Amino acid sequence: MAERIRIEALGARGDGVGPGPTFVPYTLPGETALVERDGARARLVAVEDPSPSRIEPFCPYFFQCGGCVTQHIASDTYAAWKHGLVVDTLRRAGIEAEVAPLVDAHGDGRRRLTFHARQTPEGMAVGFMALRTHDLVSITHCPIATPALLPSPALALAVARRLARSKKPLDIGVTATDGGLDMDVRGHGPANPSLRQSLVAAANELDLARLSIHGDIVVERRPPTVPMGRATLVLPPGGFLQATRLGEETLAGLVVEACSGAKRVADLFAGCGPFALRLAERAEVLAVEQDKPALQALDRAARSTPGLRRVMIEPRDLFRRPLLPLELDRFDAVVMDPPRAGAEAQARQLAASKVPVVASVSCDAGTFARDAGILIAGGYRLERVTPVDQFRHSPHVELVGLFRRPKSRR
Repeated sequence: MAERIRIEALGARGDGVGPGPTFVPYTLPGETALVERDGARARLVAVEDPSPSRIEPFCPYFFQCGGCVTQHIASDTYAAWKHGLVVDTLRRAGIEAEVAPLVDAHGDGRRRLTFHARQTPEGMAVGFMALRTHDLVSITHCPIATPALLPSPALALAVARRLARSKKPLDIGVTATDGGLDMDVRGHGPANPSLRQSLVAAANELDLARLSIHGDIVVERRPPTVPMGRATLVLPPGGFLQATRLGEETLAGLVVEACSGAKRVADLFAGCGPFALRLAERAEVLAVEQDKPALQALDRAARSTPGLRRVMIEPRDLFRRPLLPLELDRFDAVVMDPPRAGAEAQARQLAASKVPVVASVSCDAGTFARDAGILIAGGYRLERVTPVDQFRHSPHVELVGLFRRPKSRR
């Protein structure tokens, strides 16, 4: 049975929050909404008193697809909400720091998308999942993607049809690179020789730069390259890349600025080198990363780029074997960009070190605050935090925090 509730706030996941609390997607503070409750969550039936901050979503799949949750929010309200997510998280952790205004880093759109491919009664379908469910929403295009990715749902569908006999649910990652579209399929398992030939033919027909399965290259027709500062990197198959090109450039610019004047920098959780390759234009860099293909790609890019300072690489699991103070103390600055789980073990070793500057990049405000608390307890001062919005229309926000240790400790 439907009931009316008044929306009081905007929650951390983009839901409107009513009494109870009750979480209602696609609603805004001050609105009166007709909803159907399901425990603490509710389904929106109608908005009876729209907020002045409500705008018309531009995507035809918005109320079906769960990828975006805030296209109905005006830009100024949206920016204030996202900035507030960071401020509130730090406040709850007892951390006082300047939080700069939200930096819009959407640029020309997402340069990587992951599609889900599933068999349906009507045949193979490709798309995204509905909000907080495993129901597939079939799509023909994604409006928040970079223009090069606009045909990618059709391309992913064509490849999925070649793999349909396995009857397995597939995840198909497509990345826009300077060499063309790079596609990696997950969930199928190894392909036999006959299937590989079929996939090679598909890659030729679809003009893919590269096609791989679980990181195993089926065919590479052109190197899938991306620029990183002066360097040109060949992306490892299925490798991680920041969601937007402008997002990467923005994060890297903040990191390079934080490390200004440093002669020796350690880049921890370095990935394929978005920070290390740019830092090496000014400083000697040690890049530490567990993912060996990413580290090898970084190394090849560094070696083939004239004018860079020395870049050393070290494959290492920093969760189990963080760099120790004796190893850290030879660096003028340390950069760390861990996964969503944060870098608690490494933060504890940094807190015991004498490193003057730490630039901490994070995709999760909660784990950033936890690790920041460790560094602050070890004597660092958090000078500022800059939130970066490369995941526009989602509740995700990137952060770059600049920590300095008083010079007396050096």
